[in-house]
Amino acid sequence: MASQTNMPINLKPNAQVSLDKKPKIDHANPLARTLLEKLDYDQLTNCMRCGFCLPACPTFRETGVEPESPRGRIALMKAVVDGLMEPDGMFREQMNHCLGCRACEPVCPADVKYGHLIEQARDAIEDHPNHSLPVKGMRKLFFKGIFPHRNRLKLLGGAMKFYQKSGLRRVASGAGMMKLFPRHLQQMESILPDAGALGVVEKLGTVYPAKGIPIARVALFRGCIMDVMFAETNCNSVKLLSEAGFEVVIPPEQVCCGALHAHSGEMDLARALARTNVKVFKEMNVDYIVSNAGGCGALLIEYDHLLHKDAVWKEQASWFASRVVDISKLLLEHGRLPSFAESSASVHEPIVVTYQDSCHLRNVMRSGAAPRQLIRQVGNVIFEEMKEADRCCGSAGIYNVTQPEMAGQILEHKMENVNATGARYLLTSNPGCLLQMKLGIEKHSNTDKMEVQHVVDFLYERLV
Repeated sequence: MASQTNMPINLKPNAQVSLDKKPKIDHANPLARTLLEKLDYDQLTNCMRCGFCLPACPTFRETGVEPESPRGRIALMKAVVDGLMEPDGMFREQMNHCLGCRACEPVCPADVKYGHLIEQARDAIEDHPNHSLPVKGMRKLFFKGIFPHRNRLKLLGGAMKFYQKSGLRRVASGAGMMKLFPRHLQQMESILPDAGALGVVEKLGTVYPAKGIPIARVALFRGCIMDVMFAETNCNSVKLLSEAGFEVVIPPEQVCCGALHAHSGEMDLARALARTNVKVFKEMNVDYIVSNAGGCGALLIEYDHLLHKDAVWKEQASWFASRVVDISKLLLEHGRLPSFAESSASVHEPIVVTYQDSCHLRNVMRSGAAPRQLIRQVGNVIFEEMKEADRCCGSAGIYNVTQPEMAGQILEHKMENVNATGARYLLTSNPGCLLQMKLGIEKHSNTDKMEVQHVVDFLYERLV
């Protein structure tokens, strides 16, 4: 990796650069032309190169290499657009090596929308892909063939459940079949939760009444991975909202949020999914649209940006985005908050709990405080704030699958801080983070008693 990131940047001589507006350059390179078209040049020029983003960036902290930072990646984007360099292999690699955690945005004094820039760059790159045939096939299968289709997701969940429960998993492990896969995929398979074809709608229905006089009518965004692997968390979310005084509706026609598509350069697919969700939720006439997954919520709350160039959907997308809220924030600020008590309180020993931020919940939805405040309200619990809890765990959607080496380094350092808390429970607010932290405990924990939970499950199990 280091040999590639330290590759020299070959600048083109006598390139004409405009400092005030997008340059008018007839790029010979097709990718450069697409980048010129899709990148927001105002955002590129807003970057002051001050360096505040450097200590916030996980990949820069791991490598200390300038192109591995937001400032460095923006410089690369602008150099290509300005005709100073060609978008070579190193350029493509750096655009894909970013976690997309957006930790750089809250610390940026110029308010540069780096997350939008990296998505635009990846969108341009996917217009000129150079993937291997296996990668191309997997992208097509999941991004186009499975995630946009609820019935196919249910089939996938059912197939995974059969694999996990029928004995096939034990047979595959015992026969050494898993050794055919890369080590990081073997590790991820080992910590997958029980999947299923029945999601929250199948288990609870499409409408769930409020306990007592309703405060508001809310719609739950159930997600894809959440409803296949964490359906119980979705159900607990509905019940917790009901306990707090909210009538909950779950539109069955909702589709994938499009976050994985947007982060992977499939912006047209992300917009198509967004239009469907906007239409479906608009018809529900709800006060809030509730997310229990930071990764989903971060894109949902930016549907207005995603569709801002779409004259037909722009206004409706703004309506949608203005109603998106994380479940912890809604419970804390608007709900009739029930009482929580640690289930093992009879032991009289306080339970130590720590919290790992979902990057997108903290950096995009700006709701990092709410989960902590809810956790602190549980009786007989000591909340131990983790050092660098706001630093990415390395999950970042499918980053731990596509960039396992960097994800592993980040996770190892994260676990040093987790272990230092001495926590019995490690809580988080996103399915990817939950799986990554479960892997971290299996590989790097100094105790076999630590348990990872979604904050919703932790709270629901402790309702008084």
